[in-house]
Amino acid sequence: MALRDQLRIMVVDDMSTSRGLITQALDAMGIRQVGYATDGPGALQILEKTPVHLVISDYNMPGMDGLQLLHALRTNQRTKGLGFILITGRADREIIENGKRLGMNNFLKKPFTPQELKACIEQVVGRI
Repeated sequence: MALRDQLRIMVVDDMSTSRGLITQALDAMGIRQVGYATDGPGALQILEKTPVHLVISDYNMPGMDGLQLLHALRTNQRTKGLGFILITGRADREIIENGKRLGMNNFLKKPFTPQELKACIEQVVGRI
């Protein structure tokens, strides 16, 4: 069975357009097990019940940004080993360095192409 058939991904983004673009690209790659949340707290609730292999999160979200979500995932015994990709329109050095310090696996700057998303994911989980 191919990795893409087994891979479970959660997309976390407060913007429905961004979520849609990411989930469409994942679907085009053959990744069908994709869930989503509209914010960090919602993602944490879902992940408690439904584990995934990889979280793809926007950075700029109200209430809890992508790095705060990453920190919450890394400090929870059940979720600390999940792959984590941060997507941001502001790829500032400070954001990226904080993400790496917190255990981010990779990041992608907006706007991006489906090919760039696939390459970013493959650097974390392997060839899909």
